Amino acid sequence: MNRLFFQPHQAGLSKVQAAEYTLKNINPDVQFEVHNYNITTVDNFQHFMDRISNGGLEEGKPVDLVLSCVDNFEARMAINTACNELGQIWMESGVSENAVSGHIQLLIPGETACFACAPPLVVAANIDEKTLKREGVCAASLPTTMGVVAGILVQNVLKYLLNFGTVSYYLGYNAMQDFFPTMAMKPNPQCSDKNCRKQQEIYKKKEAAQPKQVVIEQEEEIVHEDNDWGIELVSEVSEEELQAASGPIPNLPEGITVAYTIPSKEENAAAEEMMAESEESLEELMAKMKNI
Repeated sequence: MNRLFFQPHQAGLSKVQAAEYTLKNINPDVQFEVHNYNITTVDNFQHFMDRISNGGLEEGKPVDLVLSCVDNFEARMAINTACNELGQIWMESGVSENAVSGHIQLLIPGETACFACAPPLVVAANIDEKTLKREGVCAASLPTTMGVVAGILVQNVLKYLLNFGTVSYYLGYNAMQDFFPTMAMKPNPQCSDKNCRKQQEIYKKKEAAQPKQVVIEQEEEIVHEDNDWGIELVSEVSEEELQAASGPIPNLPEGITVAYTIPSKEENAAAEEMMAESEESLEELMAKMKNI
């Protein structure tokens, strides 16, 4: 927080309070609802789920989207569990320990992989990450990397909520090579989260109920020389010249054509002989030109 917008005069405030004050100064028209608690405890988790279900702009309506910007796996799994149970779409984001890479991910329960479908080793092995002490590893932090990942996340949110452009299911960021890998991950049928498996079944039934769309292939209209502009396309190479410069056409199944052919070895040899017969030095050629 101190690397993004925590200001010195806010010392002593919780992160969520400091975030609310800073953001209100930027845009006082935005409504904020602040809760300063650990979502992994039982009581707080139930309240967290209640606010997802009833915390929309219209009281009693669910929120449109949940954004995960937490810094540990335990909190991510809590968000994942809540969203799977409620069928709530959410976006996850994170920055690596070395501070030079990060990612964002769109998670649609039942349709895409949830956080438990392909969990990190720490989660899969049920290890308490607080007890991990990796020799020689110090969690670094760069505000530039965080700013890039946050910007990509918000851009994806805008595209999703306002329905424009292509919404990324997964977009990574590697600052060392300026590499942005993208992918889409399908849910794991053997996911350890029962609600994820339940959402997968709901999604399959919904897809099966959808009428199948028949794709009709339309032939492209051929534009002849009698168009409105009087434009005619004429090849500069005749069919005979094209065939002479091309190699033999292989026998191919119907509907498949070759983009080009390789001239036969005999034609290449003949061309080389012609070049050999006319081998003259540059001085001799220039002398001939002067005599013309």
